[in-house]
Amino acid sequence: TERERERDRETGRERMGLVVPRLWRSLLLLLALLQFSGLSEGRKSWRAAGRHKPDYRRAQGLSARDRNQAPGWSQQHQAGTAAATEEESFTLDFTAVEGNIDNFMAQIKSLAQSLYPCSAQKLNDDMKLYFLANSSVTCNDGTAAGYYIKESKGSRRWLVFLEGGWYCFSKENCDSRYNSMHRLMSSTHWPHSKTGTGMLSSQPEENPYWWNANIVFIPYCSSDVWSGASPKSEKSEYAFMGALIIQEVVKELLTKGLENAKILLLAGTSAGGTGVLLNVDRVAEQLEELGVRGVQVRGLADSGWFLDNKQYQRTDCIDTISCAPTEAIKKGISYWNGVVPERCREQFKDGEEWNCFFGYKIYPTLRSPLFVVQWLFDEAQLMVDNVHLTGQPVQEGQWNYIQNLGRELKNTLKDVPAVFAPACLSHEVITKSYWLNLQVKGVSLPRALHCWDRSLQDGARNNGKGSPKGCPIHLTDSCHWPHCNPTCPTIRDQYTGQEMTVIQFLMHMGFDIQKMAQQQGLEVSKLLGMLSSGS
Repeated sequence: TERERERDRETGRERMGLVVPRLWRSLLLLLALLQFSGLSEGRKSWRAAGRHKPDYRRAQGLSARDRNQAPGWSQQHQAGTAAATEEESFTLDFTAVEGNIDNFMAQIKSLAQSLYPCSAQKLNDDMKLYFLANSSVTCNDGTAAGYYIKESKGSRRWLVFLEGGWYCFSKENCDSRYNSMHRLMSSTHWPHSKTGTGMLSSQPEENPYWWNANIVFIPYCSSDVWSGASPKSEKSEYAFMGALIIQEVVKELLTKGLENAKILLLAGTSAGGTGVLLNVDRVAEQLEELGVRGVQVRGLADSGWFLDNKQYQRTDCIDTISCAPTEAIKKGISYWNGVVPERCREQFKDGEEWNCFFGYKIYPTLRSPLFVVQWLFDEAQLMVDNVHLTGQPVQEGQWNYIQNLGRELKNTLKDVPAVFAPACLSHEVITKSYWLNLQVKGVSLPRALHCWDRSLQDGARNNGKGSPKGCPIHLTDSCHWPHCNPTCPTIRDQYTGQEMTVIQFLMHMGFDIQKMAQQQGLEVSKLLGMLSSGS
C-alpha cells in the first residue's frame, strides 16, 4: 500500500541518516589528520562546492546534533555559503606518515571504498581489454592489436606499460617463435581482463605511489622491440608494427581522458624497456602534433639498457639467444622495417641505425626525462653474451667477464641522472611483487621513483637543479659480483628449486671461499659476514 511504501522510504532515510554521518565524520577526521601533519610535499586545492555539489547536499542531511559534533563543519558551511566559487588552499603533509606510507595509503583506499555507494560494491582492480579501432594496425599474424586499461576517474596521471619478450629477426626464428610463444605474436587467446602486479597494481600496499593512476598495459605481439612499421603483405607472412601500435593506443587514450593528463609515464621491461627508449620522444611529439601540450611525457626503462659488447664466446647468429645483440638488431631492423628517433638516426651513417637500440647511444639524443632501472648482471645480457650459469663451476675467465660486465654497465650509466642499478643477477623488476623490497644504498625502488617524480616537479620551479634533499635518484651498487646486494631477489637452484644464500650461490658456482679470503687478506668468518651483508 502507499502507506507501507512511505514507511519503507522513511526507514531507508533513517538508515542513510546513520551511515552518512559516520562516513562524513571519518572523512573530516582524515582531512584534519592531514592538516595537522605539517608542511606538504605538494599543494592540493579544494573548492567550496556550493549547493550544487553532492558533498554539500550530504552535509545538509546531517542532523543538528551531528553538525555540532562534526569538527569544523559550521565554519566550513558558513565559508561555503559566503563564497561558493572561491578557491581555498591548504597544505597536506605526509611527513608524519612517510615511514609507514603503505599502511597509510591502504587506510585511505579503505576509506574511499567505504564511501563508494554505501559500500555495496567493490572497486574493480582489473584492466579491461580493448582492441584497436584501426584494424590495419595488427599483431604479427594479422590479428587485432590492443591494450588493457584500468581507468581512474579524476586522476591526471597515466602509466602506459610496454610488455617485453625478446624478438625474432628472420622467417625461420619467427616461425619457431609463433609455435612456441604464440601469445607474443597473436591476440587470439588474450584474456578479456588482466590484473596488474608490481607498479601496475591498483593496491596501495603493492604500489604506493602509482596505485591510483590510469594504468594501461600494451601486450607485446609485434616481436620487433616496439620499432616496426611494416604491415603483413604478400612478401612477408608477418606484420611488424610495434611503433604504430603505440601511436594508435595513444590516439585512443585521448578519448578516455589522456588529453587532460598532467603526466604520462611510458614504462616497459626488457624489449619493452628498449621500446621506451625508442618511443618516449615520439609519444611526446605525437601529443604536441595533436594539439595536446599540457602533458609531461616521461620514460621508465626496466632491463632494456643493453650493451653492444663482445660475447664471451663467439657463436653463429642462428637464433635469438645465441646471436650477438648487434648482429640480431642489424638483421631485425631490416626485417621489421624498423624506425628509430630522428635525432638519434642523424648521429649515425645510413645502415647504422641499429646503434639507437642501445641505451648509452640513444640516451644523449633524448629530450624526455628518463629513469633507468637496470640490473648490473642482467640475465638476458649474459645469455646473449654466451655466459651460461648452469650450476657448473665458473671458470676464472667467465668470472672476470661477469665482473667486467658490471663495471662496463655502470660506466655507461654514470651520466644518467636517474638510475637504479642493483648488483643482482636477474631480469625485469617493476612488475614483480618483490619490487618493494629491493634497495640500493638503503633506498627502495618505489622511493627512488617517487624522489625522481619530486625532482621533476621541483626542477620545473628551480630551473632543474638536482634532486630534493635527502631524496637520491642516482643509485648504483658499488660491489662488483652477482648478488652482493643483500636485498637481491631470491636465487633458486635450477635443478632442486631450493632457495640459496649468496654464499651458497657462490659455492654453487664453484668458488673457494677460503681461497677468496686469503686473496683478500681476510679471515673466512669476516669474509662470510661481508658477503652476507653485501659489504
